[in-house]
Amino acid sequence: MAGAEPQIGGRIKRLRRQKGLSQAQLAETLEISASYLNLIEHNRRRITVPLLFRVAGYFGVEPGELAESDDGRLAGDLMELFGDDIFADSDLTNQDIRDLAANHPAVGRAVLKLFDQLKQFQRPEAHQEAPQSGYNLVTEAVSDFLQSEANYFPTLEAAAARVRADIDNAAEGFEQGLRTYLFNVFGIEVRLASLPTGVVRRMEEGGRVLAIADILEPESALFAMAQQAALLSAEAEIMALIEASTLPQPDSVGLARNVLASYVAAALIMPYEPFFIACRDTRYDIERIGRRFRASFEQVCHRMTTLQRPGMSGIPLHLVRTDIAGNISKRFSLSGIHIPRHSGACPRWNVYAAFLNPGQINVQVSQMPDGARYFCIARAETKGGHAYNAPKRHLSIGLGCSAAHADKMIYADGIDLNAPGGAVPIGVGCRICPRRECGQRAHPPADHRFPADDGQRMENLYMGVRSGPP
Repeated sequence: MAGAEPQIGGRIKRLRRQKGLSQAQLAETLEISASYLNLIEHNRRRITVPLLFRVAGYFGVEPGELAESDDGRLAGDLMELFGDDIFADSDLTNQDIRDLAANHPAVGRAVLKLFDQLKQFQRPEAHQEAPQSGYNLVTEAVSDFLQSEANYFPTLEAAAARVRADIDNAAEGFEQGLRTYLFNVFGIEVRLASLPTGVVRRMEEGGRVLAIADILEPESALFAMAQQAALLSAEAEIMALIEASTLPQPDSVGLARNVLASYVAAALIMPYEPFFIACRDTRYDIERIGRRFRASFEQVCHRMTTLQRPGMSGIPLHLVRTDIAGNISKRFSLSGIHIPRHSGACPRWNVYAAFLNPGQINVQVSQMPDGARYFCIARAETKGGHAYNAPKRHLSIGLGCSAAHADKMIYADGIDLNAPGGAVPIGVGCRICPRRECGQRAHPPADHRFPADDGQRMENLYMGVRSGPP
């Protein structure tokens, strides 16, 4: 039995669900049987070219968007996994891993899940006197969930549009209208308050008062208020998405609720169509858009990744957030670039160089070992610390796309995206990167062999390693 292209079935299912269609309804429209559509969606039948064009035409997307494979992201995750020290004696090649991702994606994802649980078990907190069971990496599960849905949720967009319409009808301005909405609909008064360190918002006085930390930046305070409104007004839609997902229950519910409520909050502050038009007209000028919608740099970047509405979609972007120690706390990719799952990214990536010039946008054309080029911007920011002696957090936000889409971004003006030698050579991570000439290696490649040459010492000890058996 021939298998379907690994990504097409999932994309068709996601588009069908976004339109609220059953398999029977879509099958009737496409003039095929529901059982045949079911097999396609579960990647058990290949889709014919004429049917591919009918599906693309119905959903208003390019056929190529449906046909693009997700093998690269899965293969990258698996390469990172098999680059771990526990597989040092394995004879797996990169081609073996790519074959696994392409031919048996379900097995590959199961292996990833097992490895995630192993990494969680290896963490010190997993060895307390009362160890937990299940050892799920909840953050990775939620990240995978967002990735599987292309970080676009039509039901949440609709919920946000409904609430925003009520607020706009009050003609008081968005912030005051949001306050009025919370009071009139839920009986909640919003107040600024001195809250304990680390607390952004808190319900007080029996749920009648929403206290917002008075040390927050205006954009963060507005977002905190919008997030509380989202939890109250879109609870049904949020829980329906969680219950229909494959997220581990109940471990991930709290985090998933928070993440999806943040999605609704962003959609409230930056409504889809006006925000999409602003991105298109300003060519993704983040600071200009932020001033228009009273949103922070990170909030605007994150919202840009959600522009996946069929017929009104933005650039396929990737987003990464890292701290100064290289810990990645947000990762999402529609651009095709691979962001490491368990380890830090390549030190040559501008998301790290941005720390050298905080507050400034750092621009980079980068090239992966396979030749793929990406256009990336990054900006480092300092958060917190608004009270005397309060600790600060140093984070860098990276946003980018395939070099093929870079001309749609204002930051690419004046840059030769195709200049020979003009791209910075980067990799996914040292353990799986084949660039032996890199002087910034922190680890040797997973299949390394050290040379027995005492007469020569390289700038970096790992530059002289070679691949393959001795």
